[in-house]
Amino acid sequence: MELALEPTEQCGADSAGRPAAESERSGALARVRNFGIVAHIDAGKTTVSERILYYSGRVHKMGEVHEGTTVMDWMPQEQERGITITSAATTCRWRGHELHLIDTPGHVDFTAEVERSLRVLDGAVGVFCAVAGVQPQSETVWRQADKYRVPRIAFVNKMDRLGARFDWVCDHIRARLGARLAVLQLPIGEGDSFRGVVDLLRMEALSFPEEEQGARVERGPIPVELRARAEAARAALVETVAEHDERVLAAYLEAPDVPAERLAEGLRAATVAGRLTPVLCGSALKNKGIQPLLDAVADYLPSPLDVPPVSGRHPKTDAELTRRADDAEPLAALVFKVANDPYFGKLLYTRVYSGVLRKNGNVYNPRTRKRERVGRIVEVHANQRRDIEALRAGDIGGLVGVKFATTGDTLCAENQPILLERIAFPEPVVAMAIEPRSSADRADLEAALQALADEDPTFRVRVDAETGQTIVSGMGELQLEILKDRMFREFKVRANAGRPMVSYRETVTAPAAAEHTFDREIGGKKHFARLRIEIEPRARGAGNEIVFAVPPDALPNELRAAVEEGLRDALSTGVLGHYPVIDIAVRVAGAEFRATESSEVAFRTAATLALREALQAARPALLEPVMELDILTPDEHLGDVLNDLNSRRAKVREIEAREGAQAVRADAPLVELFGYATRLRSLSKGRATCAMEPRRFDEVPEPLRAALLNR
Repeated sequence: MELALEPTEQCGADSAGRPAAESERSGALARVRNFGIVAHIDAGKTTVSERILYYSGRVHKMGEVHEGTTVMDWMPQEQERGITITSAATTCRWRGHELHLIDTPGHVDFTAEVERSLRVLDGAVGVFCAVAGVQPQSETVWRQADKYRVPRIAFVNKMDRLGARFDWVCDHIRARLGARLAVLQLPIGEGDSFRGVVDLLRMEALSFPEEEQGARVERGPIPVELRARAEAARAALVETVAEHDERVLAAYLEAPDVPAERLAEGLRAATVAGRLTPVLCGSALKNKGIQPLLDAVADYLPSPLDVPPVSGRHPKTDAELTRRADDAEPLAALVFKVANDPYFGKLLYTRVYSGVLRKNGNVYNPRTRKRERVGRIVEVHANQRRDIEALRAGDIGGLVGVKFATTGDTLCAENQPILLERIAFPEPVVAMAIEPRSSADRADLEAALQALADEDPTFRVRVDAETGQTIVSGMGELQLEILKDRMFREFKVRANAGRPMVSYRETVTAPAAAEHTFDREIGGKKHFARLRIEIEPRARGAGNEIVFAVPPDALPNELRAAVEEGLRDALSTGVLGHYPVIDIAVRVAGAEFRATESSEVAFRTAATLALREALQAARPALLEPVMELDILTPDEHLGDVLNDLNSRRAKVREIEAREGAQAVRADAPLVELFGYATRLRSLSKGRATCAMEPRRFDEVPEPLRAALLNR
């Protein structure tokens, strides 16, 4: 399916007068595709990725998820459970294009893996189950892609399954996700009768001989029974693209049968702009439809040259800066993932937006204000590494030897620094106590926890101030179970872990103010500070805000960092149950400073105590995480499921009838949902399924709050 969309190769200089080497590099960059595979769990993302690797020649044997033999799911925990846990990156080639592919998890507990992948990708393939349609995590990852303005292709997978409905899935995508679709294919048969697809661009049928594992694509005439439907679908496709591209519209007005090349050009422009989403279909497990999907990735998803220049700020002046995808630009790269490699140690997955990052070269980290040397650069293929000399603009690869960088850090040129926007991650909602089996195991435990926290930004480690226990927290039970298993298996740590528990939060419901004076003699030296703190509640989910409203003569700039540190200390442990405080505005409204007596210690302590007094006066409230539940249950079990939800303080928001089943969407407190999947299977005789994801924090009802705080 080679379309004439590629830059024309020239010798000497291009039409813009650029040197041949520069023109050649620009042409090479135009053939780069940085894209990810995203979807709900069990939609078939990893199988699609495996077939992409096979048909592109990157691997010579197909791996299967159910056999634990896939390249991309290489962790033992992934192979044992048959799910993707961590994003896996690889590079392959197709039709002269260099494809950097990231296979992301579909389970909600690992949604941070999707978040950080989409932050650095230029495009994505959303995989949808032909039977289930838009599932809960499909919706979540689609919204994440919207957030980062990532152009997408939709691939309706599992067309061979009983109950597959292509048209219904397309309607579901339009209704649930608000996507404007450009349907490029129709299935030839559905379920057991699925045998190929109709290419609406060229109006031909594509089949994939099973005896050759689908490696060869046979082209032929459209089956008679599908011709009328295909002609109507192509007319709809032309009209859809014409609405978003003037050249296609002009061609359409001349003749309704727009040439395939012109239609493809218009579709590419609309897809790159995020106005249209091409839709294809197939069955990855049965080796049908993957080569056309690869063609679509090459033809419609953007290259690094097609996306806007990356923007950031100067770390000192805060001036806005941009960097184009060009080797000649100053270096700007983002670390989006940290992994602990058994051979290389700390491995940083990095996207280079501009400039060239060379082996043994120096990079500058604006967050740490440190210059570091890059020891090695590797091309990543799942858990395999190959040394390379450099990463250029648009490339994704791994760095070894950069010790102090973490997820979200910018690496740039020291003489032309830029600070790229960091990646935002959700707050953890489940916690668990963990302790070493003996004092000799403590150092190993601390090292393992630090390594795991470096890898996963949603995995937090803290020490309870009252009990001295080490508390770890994350996004769900499965995430903590996986991390615990890795700690025992990979890091060989001997430790005891408690049962998962809910991670509560605190906030305030009224404005309040407090003033505290710190006036003490410590070590024979006078320490003085006086602060007035005002607080008020913010909207739920707005986060905390700290504002200084005092002049420099009352509070010198060099002491403001100490005040802010004291305020954040107080916010990290509230006044009800010592849970973190969220969604409040803190205003430093007054201060008194004495040149000979004031110190950082005094102001940090005064800030902590003043804020705690204000929190006590602001009607503090206890918050609990609330999950969104998506349940699919057979009709006959709907009553039992709803009754059980009522007993769990759930609020049903929507019930949607499907063929022989009911889809229930509800909100329920996390504390009521431990073990819910097992209970649901019991209620429905194993036929109902559910998915849940964190939605928000809500105030705990008074009777439960009293019980929680008095336990």
